[in-house]
Amino acid sequence: MTTGNNNLEKSSTETKKISRRDVLKTAGIGGIGVLIGASGFGGLLSITESKATDTVQNDIIPFYGKHQSGITTKTQDHVYFAALDVTAYEKPALVKLFKDWTEAAALMTEGKPVGELSSNEFLPPKDTGEAAGLSPSNLTITFGVGPSLFVKDGKDRFGLKHRRPKELVDLPKFPLDALEEEWTGGDLCIQACADDPQVAFHAVRNLIRIARGKAILRWAQPGFQRTKQADPKGETPRNLFGFKDGTVNPNFKNEQQLNKQVWVQPGDGPNWLVDGSYLVVRRIQMFIEVWDRTNLREQENTFGRYRDSGAPLGQSNEFDKLDLKSKKENGEYVIPVDSHVRLSHGDGSQQILRRAYSYSNGMDVKTGSFDAGLLFLCFQRTPSKQFIPIQKRLAQMDKLNEYTSHRGSAIFACLPGTIKGGYIGETLFN
Repeated sequence: MTTGNNNLEKSSTETKKISRRDVLKTAGIGGIGVLIGASGFGGLLSITESKATDTVQNDIIPFYGKHQSGITTKTQDHVYFAALDVTAYEKPALVKLFKDWTEAAALMTEGKPVGELSSNEFLPPKDTGEAAGLSPSNLTITFGVGPSLFVKDGKDRFGLKHRRPKELVDLPKFPLDALEEEWTGGDLCIQACADDPQVAFHAVRNLIRIARGKAILRWAQPGFQRTKQADPKGETPRNLFGFKDGTVNPNFKNEQQLNKQVWVQPGDGPNWLVDGSYLVVRRIQMFIEVWDRTNLREQENTFGRYRDSGAPLGQSNEFDKLDLKSKKENGEYVIPVDSHVRLSHGDGSQQILRRAYSYSNGMDVKTGSFDAGLLFLCFQRTPSKQFIPIQKRLAQMDKLNEYTSHRGSAIFACLPGTIKGGYIGETLFN
């Protein structure tokens, strides 16, 4: 996990009239943090500006680097995830899109607008403006490419078919999947994570605006977890079932472990993806009303962990090693055979980097219940040896299946990072 600093450029803007449609687009996006400046307060103004500058500098995560940020970065409070379909027909247009995206993403992660304010008031501004005055909020923007970018309906769309890695194929249909087209697939993906929801939304909105004529939005899902202000100890976040989610993850500080579990290595496939990673996305609806009527013992047996501490059943602390051999007096395992933690662990050889967020989309009009659940994001070096075997076990006998349904699914190859002067996707397109 890395953090960096840079200077936030300040610019004054005239008040603009916004249409009713603009208001509707940003409805429900809150949590605005404003940097306040004033005149006429002498020395007090200097102190205020200095503190604000320090805060901004600490809120910047560098866009450029060996790996894309937003993968091993410490998980931010909010995510805005979007999958897109490419409408361009020629490879140069796709290359131009990624060059423009790289430039814009680098600016936005520094808290800057995507373009200079035009002096012509009869033209739309280059930046949509809703993040003006806000700190960068640890914004990271991560880009990926899906299987359908390479081949769609049997067609080699951009002459890239021979460069598609064998791991980059649509996920198999797992038992009990109830996938819906509106939450599935995509040629490209954008994952914007930030500690402010408006900053994350602004990033995706402006990148999609830049893509106009080259790509269109296929599906999108915002997500959240507890904020850093609400949990200053930085404990493992809880999902909407009230249980800690993400206890078992590779050690971000162990480069050897990350190379083994997360980052694509030379020889894994086409070398353009070396230092990148595979992202699996699952939109999982949670039947929280049913869960809320389930007794605590059943809930804990379902997960295989205590709700309060997050410790494995039979243990005392969250990060205690699983004891999969101990049995009760009646001969049943302390950690049930159909518990989520036992099945996801397997023999311990398969690990993934979980980066999940909760979501709430209001009411499910079909049932009159909450449309809420988990936007499950996970990164790995080899999906066929990591996520897929884990999910096959879970799909067959996970007790948690009684309370959830997988509605969306996608897989993307998250490109390696780039340096200033280069662009995301350069290794693929050159």
